[in-house]
Amino acid sequence: MSAKGSYTGNSARLLFAGAPGLFVVLWSTGFIGAKMGLPYAEPATFLAIRFFSVAGILGFVAWITGSAWPENRWIVGHIAAVGLLVHGVYLGGIFGGISLGVSAGDSALIVGIQPILTAVLVGPILNEIVRPRQWLGFVIGTVGVCLVSWRYAGDLDSTLAGVFLCVIGVMGMSLGAIYQKRFCASMNLLTGSCIQFLAAALMMLLIALILETRQVDWTGEFVFALGWLVVVLSLGAMTVLWLLVRTQAATQVASLFFLVPPVTALIAWPLFGETLTPKSVAGMALVVVGILLVRRRQEDERDTGAT
Repeated sequence: MSAKGSYTGNSARLLFAGAPGLFVVLWSTGFIGAKMGLPYAEPATFLAIRFFSVAGILGFVAWITGSAWPENRWIVGHIAAVGLLVHGVYLGGIFGGISLGVSAGDSALIVGIQPILTAVLVGPILNEIVRPRQWLGFVIGTVGVCLVSWRYAGDLDSTLAGVFLCVIGVMGMSLGAIYQKRFCASMNLLTGSCIQFLAAALMMLLIALILETRQVDWTGEFVFALGWLVVVLSLGAMTVLWLLVRTQAATQVASLFFLVPPVTALIAWPLFGETLTPKSVAGMALVVVGILLVRRRQEDERDTGAT
């Protein structure tokens, strides 16, 4: 192998090794972006604008690069179903919950239960073996998430309906990630993501036409939040997520969501002046331990734990 090839391979491995951390940071900023933009637009309207924007950008890039589109309508249907679950149900639930009073921290906490849902579902759907060590990691991670979010318990302004929508959203994300790995693992990221966002955009448009006024206050803060969510979250974080889903076991990818609440707390600290309590610090340490237990794989698990 040439020195150039070795350098390129090392760079690629280094880049991919940092993908989980990059995904967690980007994903955590989505809750803050949603909180910033929702005062100026209703949730379905906000998401319809976001999804149509992303679909348009992806479609244009796919066109100029000559990317391959799905070969038949069944594949298109599977890809669109993932889009409805991962973008429509998940983000629709989270944005709807935040609009009803769920704080960014509370919504991030609810997302923290996704690894448990995924662990329960992966067995019958993907035949992935969840080891006792991984279950221990899930339990430790859950305790850590609860400790990080303890400060919200004394000032919980979330409505019951909002919390319910967030839970429905997390279920959509868990099912969507598993569905993606089962039926759409080999999809072209450009054209497949375009179809997913377009399906979700049509879903949000229908909801907005039925339930909302569709009025938008185009303030600078809203435009910034929309731009951040379109470029950084929908284009950046989702691409990293699908790359991780394609190459790793679903339980390993889902374990990353344990890190979302503590990272959200860290981001909110300098932005909103929220201090970190000793319980928060201890919770973050437990989350890291839980992630290490879930993600550490022995050599003999490579074939049985990933499909």
